[in-house]
Amino acid sequence: MITPSSAFADTKPHYNVLDGFRGVAALTVLCFHVFEAFATSHLDQEINHGYLAVDFFFILSGFVMGYAYDHKSMTTADFLKRRVIRLHPMVVLGALIGAALFYLQGCEVWDVSLISVSMLMVATLLNLFLIPATPGSEIRGVGEMYPLNGPSWSLFFEYIGNILYILLLRKLSTRALSVLVLLAGMGLAAYAMFGPEGDLCVGFSMTPTGMLGGSLRLLFAFPAGLLLSRIFKPVKVKGVFWIGGLVIVILSAIPRIGGAENFWMNGLYDALCVILVFPLLVYLGASAQITNPVTDRICKFLGDISYPLYMVHYPFIYWYFAWVKNENLTFMESFPGAAALVVVSILLAWVSLKLYDEPVRKYLTRRFLKVK
Repeated sequence: MITPSSAFADTKPHYNVLDGFRGVAALTVLCFHVFEAFATSHLDQEINHGYLAVDFFFILSGFVMGYAYDHKSMTTADFLKRRVIRLHPMVVLGALIGAALFYLQGCEVWDVSLISVSMLMVATLLNLFLIPATPGSEIRGVGEMYPLNGPSWSLFFEYIGNILYILLLRKLSTRALSVLVLLAGMGLAAYAMFGPEGDLCVGFSMTPTGMLGGSLRLLFAFPAGLLLSRIFKPVKVKGVFWIGGLVIVILSAIPRIGGAENFWMNGLYDALCVILVFPLLVYLGASAQITNPVTDRICKFLGDISYPLYMVHYPFIYWYFAWVKNENLTFMESFPGAAALVVVSILLAWVSLKLYDEPVRKYLTRRFLKVK
């Protein structure tokens, strides 16, 4: 899940490079989802490791929580209200867009014409309140927790991480937190290497393995980010945004490793990215200072659109998927549509931020937090 930049405490300096990283990772997720229309399994998915962006988001989220709130006095209710106000407006918008486009998304994989309006309304309400659907009961029939807007699953885990933070994690000593991160990292690596798929592309379904994998992704990444915020001491680095952004893109685009015969090899790759490389990127990104105004504006723009982009693009992916399947298109044949999807998603993210998300959060903040 993408932790929005304004989650930082108001009086503290901004980590602009981390904003930029978050935006780059959101774009890799978008591209990963575009290529889902042409994959037959995890083995031949293009932008093959784009799903790892979620682990990067969880680490960033933990880092932000520690940085913004570890030394801040607040009640549990006040903290949770702040998080709901920051996160939930886009959950609502993503669900409504998914519902509005639902009947335009029918194809051979799922026949949406069989779904009654009342069933769609129930699914919409569930998504609005982030109540997950169980396999066999969701309206699309592919096992998603949130069939109107698939990426909502990571918000489900993000909320769990936030609750764990305020009730438990912030109270742990740094040593105890380190032990938790170590144990969770061992569990995550074991799941990645020896789990059913040999990867960490998991958590979006309420199956036993899905919930186990999703929980392990959260239980390592979120506390690891929190631990980073506690031990962080900046180092002098230059050019981190461009180098780090390129690293995120390359790591996401690496083809499947090991094939069907050696699942453990791809699982090891996933584990190394999440446990070693991503925390290092966060550490370096937090250390960096941007002196170039162009780079600064790019990072700000990417940070601004990252969360809205993550939350509004997927209903259009369902639509694109249906078009590709119904017309039996190759990627090159569908490229104009794919390019339009990317551009429209970015524009919609910006419009959603400025005309919906920011005004709604401003109103809710005044109304429920008594902040002028």
